[in-house]
Amino acid sequence: MTEIADAFRNGKAFIAFVTCGDPDLGTTESVIKSLAANGADLIELGIPFSDPTAEGPVIQGANERALAGGVTTDTIFDMVVRVRKDVKIPMVFMTYANVVFSYGTERFVKRCAEIGIQGLILPDVPFEEREDFAPACEKEGLSLISMVAPTSADRISMIAKEAKGFVYVVSSLGVTGTRTNISTDVGSITAEIRKNTDVPMAIGFGISGPEQARKMAVHADGVIVGSAIVRLVEKHGRDAAGPIGEFTKSIKDAISDL
Repeated sequence: MTEIADAFRNGKAFIAFVTCGDPDLGTTESVIKSLAANGADLIELGIPFSDPTAEGPVIQGANERALAGGVTTDTIFDMVVRVRKDVKIPMVFMTYANVVFSYGTERFVKRCAEIGIQGLILPDVPFEEREDFAPACEKEGLSLISMVAPTSADRISMIAKEAKGFVYVVSSLGVTGTRTNISTDVGSITAEIRKNTDVPMAIGFGISGPEQARKMAVHADGVIVGSAIVRLVEKHGRDAAGPIGEFTKSIKDAISDL
């Protein structure tokens, strides 16, 4: 059985994010396969939500397109079942508390475990409220992945001590989106995390290309790229798998010797 830790066993991990159902689930399937074939070590699958508060305009737009196309949590589960026949790397869902609550937390988590999802990221759930989801995840062997932001300050050690799967280090304040420059002192954040846990950590929010990925990977065990991939889907539509494969190779090459 694939585990999240497997993503970090061969050097720096490249974690890729894709919004499910943008522009349709057939495209999402081909994108996932292309990511896995070209060096992604773990894939975050975004389940669309009507009010994605952590997302910038690029991923918000993807959410809107996917929902307009009629994607549902159940059709996404079915897509994962299909893609799991070919893709063996770890996969996690990233979505919002409301999506899980409305489906039924225990039912949602149980289904995740059945179809080969290893973890869950809920950006709108503060660490202090994770108990609404943690017992169900623990019961089914799913990692409820914690996020550490530049504003976490004195909470970093507490969050790190409880971390499961990997720690998602938010590199910048604000919402998701590519940035020309990441000014946060991520080194001090990752050093504090490392003092408190051996769980791997990956940096996300704002990484737009190979150069930035390399700079961030120095401070962590992996990097997360979302908006840059979603933008390629927006640009190329149903033909996005090829360009995304090339982009994935470029990121993986940039961090492979660190």
